[in-house]
Amino acid sequence: MKAVRIHQFGGPEVLMYEDVPDSQVRKDQVLVRVRACSLNHLDLWVRKGVTKEVKLPHIPGSDAAGEIVEMGEYITGFKTGQRVLVAPMHYCGHCEKCVAGVQNQCRAFTVLGNGVDGVDCELFAAPADNVIPIPDSFDFNRAASVPLVFVTAWHMLVGRAAIRPGQTVLVLGAGSGVGIAAIQIAKMYHCRVITTAGDETKLAKARELGADFGINHYQQKISDEVRKITNKEGCDIVVEHVGAATWDESVKSLKTGGTLVTCGATTGSNVGIELRHLFARQLSIRGSYMGTMGELHEVLKHVFAGRLEPVVDRTFPLSEIRAAHEYLEKSQMFGKVVVNP
Repeated sequence: MKAVRIHQFGGPEVLMYEDVPDSQVRKDQVLVRVRACSLNHLDLWVRKGVTKEVKLPHIPGSDAAGEIVEMGEYITGFKTGQRVLVAPMHYCGHCEKCVAGVQNQCRAFTVLGNGVDGVDCELFAAPADNVIPIPDSFDFNRAASVPLVFVTAWHMLVGRAAIRPGQTVLVLGAGSGVGIAAIQIAKMYHCRVITTAGDETKLAKARELGADFGINHYQQKISDEVRKITNKEGCDIVVEHVGAATWDESVKSLKTGGTLVTCGATTGSNVGIELRHLFARQLSIRGSYMGTMGELHEVLKHVFAGRLEPVVDRTFPLSEIRAAHEYLEKSQMFGKVVVNP
């Protein structure tokens, strides 16, 4: 089969579209013919060697959708040709955390395409528990754009920040996959949503998704604008995944007793915090890592019912993976970049 592999770390030029042995299906696995894979910023970090979990040669890619072409003899409840997506997570399945349903706290937990080979290939063998049917009306590109970012945003807002109706939520990075998901989830909970982006086009698209206010972070100071919008009160929740470049502004945008929840560090991971400011204003800082299988199933119900909508920005053939990475690195997209085997 054809797959994307890296044999060394570096720029897009290290991505090789090449022949590799076909995936072998265990008795407890399902073989999926991949029709669409969506890219994430994690793919860039894996390619550059930032994550430190990768063993070379390595197949990247976390999100995939396609159809079942083969099943192991232990598999029931599926059929050949069934349209499915693949959960973007890997875990042991038998430790205390896994059996309690908090797979993202498993010591073996990793994201597909990071600690284990990913889905940027023609055929992918996955445990049956990680294969989820999709409606016939849901195309593969949209399906592949859902899993990682929507379960991440759901875990951040619902699982970690305990979002409630009527709250004010600041979502950093309106054009990102997590940002797009978080805006919609917060609006589904009847919250007031403020979001940020680097240009007016992205802010206009964010308003179409339901955002009430937009801040151009290149032209406006985020915390000052938040104070104006909220009559100096601040936000109940800040969804932070940008990192060092926005951290101070995110903290300043919180109201007394507010919660900052973070899942990433795109612009750097070293940030500071004034402890007196933290305890005097009774702020909460919460980390969030992907989500659980239960949360993925929960958010998918809303996606398949049309209450939440994935956004596809652009597609590339899998053979043009280098061009897809170059496009993703420019951060000009609004929505997901998808590659098609």
